Amino acid sequence: MKVIYSTQSIPPTITGTAVTIGAFDGLHLGHRALIGEIRSKAQIMGLSCVVITFDKHPASIVRPDSAPKLLTSLDSKIRLIESTGVDILYIIKFDEQRANQKPREFIVSELVERLRVKLVVVGSDFHFGKGREGNLELLGEIGRKYGFGLEALDLIPAGTSNALGVEEQTESISSTRIRRLISDGNVEAASALLGRDHQVEGRVIHGDGIGGSELGCPTANLQVDANILLPKDGIYCGWAQIEDTTIKPMVASIGKRPTFHKNQAESLLEVHIIDFDGDIYDQNLRVSFSKWLRGEIKFPNKELLMGQIRQDIEQARQALMV
Repeated sequence: MKVIYSTQSIPPTITGTAVTIGAFDGLHLGHRALIGEIRSKAQIMGLSCVVITFDKHPASIVRPDSAPKLLTSLDSKIRLIESTGVDILYIIKFDEQRANQKPREFIVSELVERLRVKLVVVGSDFHFGKGREGNLELLGEIGRKYGFGLEALDLIPAGTSNALGVEEQTESISSTRIRRLISDGNVEAASALLGRDHQVEGRVIHGDGIGGSELGCPTANLQVDANILLPKDGIYCGWAQIEDTTIKPMVASIGKRPTFHKNQAESLLEVHIIDFDGDIYDQNLRVSFSKWLRGEIKFPNKELLMGQIRQDIEQARQALMV
């Protein structure tokens, strides 16, 4: 996959493209279906398959006070999009100037003139440009003028089972819905819509050493970008990947550690990697949340907490089958 930023020139070898556009936060199953369609159409038409996204979520510029926490960093999004097999990832620098750009100007300058578009595939709810004034009707109008086709895909509904075990179709798969599930601690339901476990990553930093010295359960303190969404406070199990190589089962604690700290302001992410005792300070750790185990509890003494931690680890082994 070739990564091209909007500030760079377009290689002259790119003579015709099929494109899709979006924030693609999380790259969930709906996004993957969209990209799968554009890949298929590009292959049939002999075009380069292009995914267009942004270097930051547009909401962080347009409405910063209410912008959502993100499911993926830009680096993570690039990695996930690369796994879909597209030819080109076109990353647009999103700033105030871009936010105020008229929809027609955006389509003509970026898609028509720079990317030489021949086909656009988007979701049926697609809106773009200043004030979300751009829509399918405008895309179709511009397409007829400049000679590119337009295909709008219906959104994929997310199924839920009712009391009788019958699958019901509810709201469609969306990054917004997945954020709600993760914020509620329902990481298993989020995994079903993502097509993978929700992941966060960051650098392992030094903590206060309580896990190893006080509890006999060493933990890695993970420094995660403040813009990335963490599940709600609680205990989870899943997988930890060290520097894109070693993958190990883990138990993660997210919270304010009430047994040892009365007034800790921010929730911390601490990870105990099962059956691992290596030194990973200053290394990058990617954590995947597979299952909620329990809520955060204040214990009257550290002995009871140690007993619960042993139970958590055993429950994680069973859940992860390790």
